[in-house]
Parts: sequence; structure tokens; C-alpha cells
Amino acid sequence: MDEISLGWMFGILLLLLVCSAFFSGSETSMMAINRYRLNALVRKGNRSAKLVNNLLGKVDKLLGSILFGNTLVNVAAAAVANIIILRLFGQNDWAILLGTLALTFVIVIFSEIMPKIVAASHPERIALPASYVLAPLITLFYPVVSVATALVKGFLWLFRIKIETDQSKQKMTLEELRGLVLDAEHFLPRRHQKMLLNLVDLERITVNDVMIPRNQIEALDINADADELRQQIVTCHHTLLPVYADAPSNIIGILHIKRVPALFQENTLDVAQLREILNAPYFIPSDTPLLKQLQQFQERHARLGLVVDEYGELLGLVTLENILEEIVGEFTTQSPAQTGKFLRQEDGSFLLEGGSSLRELNRKLGLHLPLDSAKTLNGLILEHLEDIPEAGTSLKIAEYPIEIIQVQDRIVKVARIFPEQPGIQNDS
Repeated sequence: MDEISLGWMFGILLLLLVCSAFFSGSETSMMAINRYRLNALVRKGNRSAKLVNNLLGKVDKLLGSILFGNTLVNVAAAAVANIIILRLFGQNDWAILLGTLALTFVIVIFSEIMPKIVAASHPERIALPASYVLAPLITLFYPVVSVATALVKGFLWLFRIKIETDQSKQKMTLEELRGLVLDAEHFLPRRHQKMLLNLVDLERITVNDVMIPRNQIEALDINADADELRQQIVTCHHTLLPVYADAPSNIIGILHIKRVPALFQENTLDVAQLREILNAPYFIPSDTPLLKQLQQFQERHARLGLVVDEYGELLGLVTLENILEEIVGEFTTQSPAQTGKFLRQEDGSFLLEGGSSLRELNRKLGLHLPLDSAKTLNGLILEHLEDIPEAGTSLKIAEYPIEIIQVQDRIVKVARIFPEQPGIQNDS
């Protein structure tokens, strides 16, 4: 070593510190790189991204090679630093101690903390070009690293610790997907972002959450008088109409209103012919997720289904429009204040039907009523009070003051809700 000048020794030390910084930054960038962004680049055919993806597919060998290389250059840097100190100060214990502390400080600052911070801030810029250097190093270090990783896996097996060495194909959870959509607020209009969030939530929502309750279904009694049938069909506002016999729960078919005009050519409506044009009813289990039901509607080319419980009892009705409204919002042009279920008052409150769906109230009025168990406003009030309330009763649910206006047949028929908190109302 005596024939190597001090200038060259300092140059070698600087090179080793740069190599240490490279290994530190590469390790952080490889672990911090966005997997979904990386997969997008792979699909586009980016060569660097494919190489990084391959390296992450064997993360044990990747980390083993990086750590081996980093340890190797740090030990070499310490050896070179000791030689330089001996050249300058001779066998001086204090010089060796201070030199070691100085080298440690330099390594921590310039070869560890700084490159890791840069790599964590710009992982893609560091990881993609670094992959061209790391790939051959993994091959070069393979004999040593393979022995080390085998020992590590053996110890992990003894401690019953399971590991996943393939980090190239991480599956995204629904919560992570929601987080990505929420983080994209700077790139997506608010309405589009809300639609995507609603689409993600379809897997959590069942048809039971959005169905039209049985007592609100407009249906046709096949055994009714012919003139009454004609009048109900003429005044019907729906395209599809359930038809029952004797009891509303005994649905025998679905009538498509567009197929009826041919029967009206006769003076008297022929009930037998009306039965012949009925479509078979389509029954849906109440716990079917909305996303799955949307797919089933598409496969069956259907637009309406009857929701039944585990005993086959009719619970309600769900349409394709009900599901699509969960994604894109209300189809109708009427505002909530113009509909029969939502009557806005001058004081800012709303008169609501007790049978109104909580999900519909939250969506249309911007409320945040709990959706854990009860499906309707009446159910939420009864669940909260654990009793049948009387008209004039006031309560507060989820910080919303509610006043019972009308109770009939043990059901809350009409209630008043104040969307704003009392303090805000008093201030105004």
C-alpha cells in the first residue's frame, strides 16, 4: 500500500462512500416505489420497469445483495480510512479513534440518511436506472447471498415466521383502492371521484339496502275488475309492473307496459291474454351484493328483480335504475324538495316519510345517518327509541334533531329533520 499516494487513497475512499450511498438509496427506492405505477409502466413495455419488477420478484436476493454490497464497501472504507490515518499520524490511538468517529459521521450523513431521503422522495427516478447495476451485482454476489438467505429462511422457519419474497404482484384491497381514488382529487372532478367511490362500495352494499320495500311496490291485481285493471295500467308511470294474484306477496309475473296497447284494441280487457304476455318473475336473495346483481341483470338482460328473504318471503323490489343511481346519482330531474318524500320547509328542515330509505336520504340531502342496521327512517327512529313514539316526540340521531309529526299503525309516517346542527341554526 506504500506505493499508492495519499491522493489516490482519498479518491478510493470517496468512491467507496459513493458506492455506499448508491446501495443505501437503491434499497430505499426499491422498497418505496409505487407498485401500481410500476405495473402501469410494465404494461406500457418500459424496459427499466420490467427489470425492477423482476428484481422485486426475488426480494430476498435483492435485499441480500444490496446489504452485502453496502457492508462490503463500508468495511473497505473503514480500512482505507485507517491506512490514511496511519500515513498521516502514525500509530496514534487518539487519531485512530477520532478518524473512526469522523468516518462514521460521514457515512451516516452522506451515505445513509441523505441518499435514503432522496430515494424516498423520488423512488422511481432512483430505482429504474439503479436496476441496471443491481441486476448483474445479484448474479455476482449470488454464491454468498444464496448461503446467507438460506440461513435466514432457516431461522425464520424455526420461529414460524412466514415471509413473502415476491413483492412484484401485490394485491390491492378495497380500502387501498378507496385511498387511491381519494388521493386523485387533484386529477379527477369531484363528481367523477364520487362515482368511482360509489362503484367501489357496490361490493359492500346488498340489494336489501337499496330495494323498494314491499309496502311501496306499485303492483297489479290480476283478479281485479277489468275496468280497474285498464285504469291502473293507463295511469302507471312505470315500464315494468309486478302482477299478483289474491295477495301482493304472490307475484305471478311482470307486465311490460309496452306490450299492453295491443290488448286495449278490444272494448273489454281480456285477462287471459294479459296473463299470456306476463314475463316470469325474477327472484333475488336479499343478501346479494349490488355489483354481483348488476352483472346478473346484464347476463339475464333484465331490469327488475323481486327481493326475497331466506324463507322465500317477498321483501321488496330492486331495479337496474336503483343500482345505477348508487353509482351516478339520481336520474330524475326533480330536486329532493319537489318530490313527495322530501318536502323542504321555510326554516330549512325537511318533512320526510317514515319509509324513506336512509341511503336515499344521505345521498339526496347530504346527510350522514348511520346505515349499520336500520334501512328506513322509521326503522332508525324505532331502533333508537326502542319504543313506538308518539306524535310530537323529539330526539337526536347522529347530531340531527328529529321531530315525530305523524304515527299511524305503530309506524312513523312523517318526521321532520333538521340537516343543520342547532348551534348553526341559532347563529343564523
